[in-house]
Amino acid sequence: MIAQPHQLNAVGDHADPRPVTATDQRSIPEATVARLATYLRALIGLGEHGVATVSSESLATAAGVNSAKLRKDLSYLGSYGVRGVGYEVSVLTEQIHKTLGLHQNRAVALIGLGHLGQALAGYAGFASRGFRISALIDAHPALVGTRLRGLTVQHVDRLDEVVQREKIAIAVVAVPAAAAQDVCDRLVAAGVTSILNFAPTVLNVPPHVDVRKVDLAAELQILSFHDNRKAGRADCGPATAEPAAAMSATESISKVAVAR
Repeated sequence: MIAQPHQLNAVGDHADPRPVTATDQRSIPEATVARLATYLRALIGLGEHGVATVSSESLATAAGVNSAKLRKDLSYLGSYGVRGVGYEVSVLTEQIHKTLGLHQNRAVALIGLGHLGQALAGYAGFASRGFRISALIDAHPALVGTRLRGLTVQHVDRLDEVVQREKIAIAVVAVPAAAAQDVCDRLVAAGVTSILNFAPTVLNVPPHVDVRKVDLAAELQILSFHDNRKAGRADCGPATAEPAAAMSATESISKVAVAR
């Protein structure tokens, strides 16, 4: 459901009643796509608390962005709130669901059932956000054939068969770094086009395959840098003009580190 043409958006323009097409989706910036997932999480929480409408300011605050950026992001969906009323929570939730492809209840394969893999297999948040773990895959003889979370662990040698049978387009890789590229190559050969990589290594993939890397250790290292910097500030006491300049340079380095 899209806002009707007679409705006005938050900046006074007429709403666009057209649904978002595949071409429109390709034009949505990557940074906006990432924020849509954050908006969706906030909207789901509002819906669970019985909230029917939300202002752009309130939704932006819940998502940690400014309201102008939120309105621009949602305009890519053809979604416009009504002046003085805001956005219908249920309508906007459905729009974002469709834009992110979550209405399809996507099947996901999880490869690697070490401590991290088993924790991911038991994460209930996947199901509530449009995903279902449909296949568990490993190479360890002690794991293959066992049951975990209602699924039988398959051997990695059967990966192609499993991907085809379960119609899997997205895979989560949680194997050691040394095995990650081989697993990635098998996934690509089997037809998987999207990979979430938890292995501490860079995966080489063809242009048509999307990879998102989650490096927990790197994130902790970045936090360590910030914590170390804050401790240094506390130790230094009141800053003179010269230390202030040095601090500014450190902040610049911090921004580069976070950007990377």
